[in-house]
Amino acid sequence: MSTYRVNPSAPDEAYVSFWQERHLCTLTTLRPDGSPHVVPVGVTYDPEARLARVITNKTSTKVSHVLAAGPDGARVAVCQVAGRRWATLEGRARVRSEPERVAEAERRYAERYGRTPGENPSRVVIEIEVEGALGRG
Repeated sequence: MSTYRVNPSAPDEAYVSFWQERHLCTLTTLRPDGSPHVVPVGVTYDPEARLARVITNKTSTKVSHVLAAGPDGARVAVCQVAGRRWATLEGRARVRSEPERVAEAERRYAERYGRTPGENPSRVVIEIEVEGALGRG
């Protein structure tokens, strides 16, 4: 299958719709030795803001990988697959703990996944500034 580039500033309707469906995704971060760390996550995508969000616990390994990259953020990718459809978002990730940012990420998660996340005072959001997109939605 060929690689299909998607304009992250103007993704087509099928691509956006695919990111609104309920799918388990993966987040790939890099370990200190440069090897990939791939874990299952829920992801929401805001194409207007070119932002993907992953809610998680501040003590998670994925958070430590993003923080280790420093203030410029970590290069990451999130991906989802359903049969022949697939989509990847690539960009710089930063960990945000501001209550309004976490609440917005929780709201979007509930909208996409059909359930409100349980209370978690240690929750943070990994925000990914989307710089590139691939897929076939």
